[in-house]
Amino acid sequence: MEDCCHPLCKVDTPPRIGYPCLRPGGSGAAEPVEPRQGRKTATVRRCFWVPPVTRPDIFPLMKTFRWFSILLVFLLGAGAGLGYGWFIEPVEYFDLPPETLRADYKTDYVLMTAEAYRLEQDPATAARRLAIFGAQPPYAIAAEALDYARANGFADADISLLQELVTAMQAWSGISQ
Repeated sequence: MEDCCHPLCKVDTPPRIGYPCLRPGGSGAAEPVEPRQGRKTATVRRCFWVPPVTRPDIFPLMKTFRWFSILLVFLLGAGAGLGYGWFIEPVEYFDLPPETLRADYKTDYVLMTAEAYRLEQDPATAARRLAIFGAQPPYAIAAEALDYARANGFADADISLLQELVTAMQAWSGISQ
């Protein structure tokens, strides 16, 4: 057996307690305990000895790398999820009620209804076309569209069409101006 000169190669064995103890299955007589080895230290072979880690400067780099890798995986997952949701399987809306339209699209629809009313001169058909926007009366829907058109700079011809429709819907509903 080869002795090592390194101080960490020698492992101290703790001294055994020399008190008498009961042995299981024995007669129960107290006997002193003898250590198995006659010497106080045991040696470790050089082939089993591993030097302790003495590089404390590597641990901050490992923590930084760990946080960087967690952040990178999070960003890659979020990007993959957004890419899948936007390009591969985007949400498709269908059969939505017309009241979900934005105000500009509602105004365009009411303007088209006003153009059709000018050609047909049928307030009942115009009211039925405006009724798809929900529980509001047709004159209120036309009045909202007229207000939006005035606020957002629609052409004067379009505003006069909408004004004509509002007047017709108020007359058809029995509301005086």
